[in-house]
Amino acid sequence: MVVVEALFWASLGALLWTHLGYPLLAAVVARLRPRRVRKGELEPSVSVVVAAHDEEGVIEQRLANLLQLDYPADRLEVVVASDASSDRTDELVEAFAAREPRVRLLRCPRAGKVAAQNLAVRETSGELVAFSDANARWEPDALRKLVRNFADPDVAYACGRLRLERSGGTNREGIYWRFELWLRGRESALGSITGGNGAIYAVRRSDYVENEPRFGHDLGFPYLMAQRGRRAVYEPEAVAWEKPSYDLEDEYRRKVRMLAQSWLHVLSGRMLRGGGPLYLFQIVSHRLLRYGSGLLHLVFLGTSIALVGHGLVYEIALAVQVAWLVLAVAGRLRLPIPGAGLAYYYFLVTWATLAGLVSYLRLGVPVVWEKAEGTR
Repeated sequence: MVVVEALFWASLGALLWTHLGYPLLAAVVARLRPRRVRKGELEPSVSVVVAAHDEEGVIEQRLANLLQLDYPADRLEVVVASDASSDRTDELVEAFAAREPRVRLLRCPRAGKVAAQNLAVRETSGELVAFSDANARWEPDALRKLVRNFADPDVAYACGRLRLERSGGTNREGIYWRFELWLRGRESALGSITGGNGAIYAVRRSDYVENEPRFGHDLGFPYLMAQRGRRAVYEPEAVAWEKPSYDLEDEYRRKVRMLAQSWLHVLSGRMLRGGGPLYLFQIVSHRLLRYGSGLLHLVFLGTSIALVGHGLVYEIALAVQVAWLVLAVAGRLRLPIPGAGLAYYYFLVTWATLAGLVSYLRLGVPVVWEKAEGTR
């Protein structure tokens, strides 16, 4: 029973650490010893890249939004890297480009988002390269707020704040996302963030890394920058908006795809190759343990069952887990019980870490992507 008890306490401790302990410690250290970004007003040339595959429903609005940015027109170019779109995306971009010389279409073979981004970077010349999703919308000052971080010579990468519109459905992603952004701000103050987002981010051209197409920028770029002695920071005043998945089940499928790629970063070993002791500590605490939360919950539940009769603490632990599962079932049934929807969301996200691992081990990570349901 000694081994079972050790597994019980190790799994419980790891779960409490990644969800509570690490965020609290990061907040305290960031407040006491912040590593500030030396921001400044500057206007380097910027190439904004929008990778797109069959985005005819949103691409015109995306281009119009980017051209309304509060940024000098002669310092901005917008490139749509079309990943072999089969709908009217290319036609619409070309028509837009005929009216606006800052916009151009780059046709790419069907090879996935990262391959399209790599090709676009090679075909542009801006001092900074910014990236956005086709379904995103930037606030007018978003690019200017993002760019000011590059006045600090140590900063190689900066991502903005993605805000989620109200879906009107059952998705509870907004609650988790607000917590994630809060933690991202604390990590940025420690030195570098451990993850970005695809809606709004920028990188110095001199620091851009042509990632292998299976490895996305959102998770890969922050740790690649840190491993090179550079900083990846978060700028909360650079705001972008996107529509989230409508229902929790849609969000679950999106999470499985994302977590399969996350496991690729972990199991390939790339994520753990340095960046200094502090950054490696952040990666393990925030990313590795978070992605392993499904496995940790299974160990915690299994050992709690095995230890029934060996102490009150184990029986209480099992009762709490059973109560949480019952609350999650109530959330699945859409019962009007306080906390039920959030419990169901946490269950699905946690289960997605396991499903993502199985998907990665069985199928690997495809280089091409499809739009998430309900996000357009």
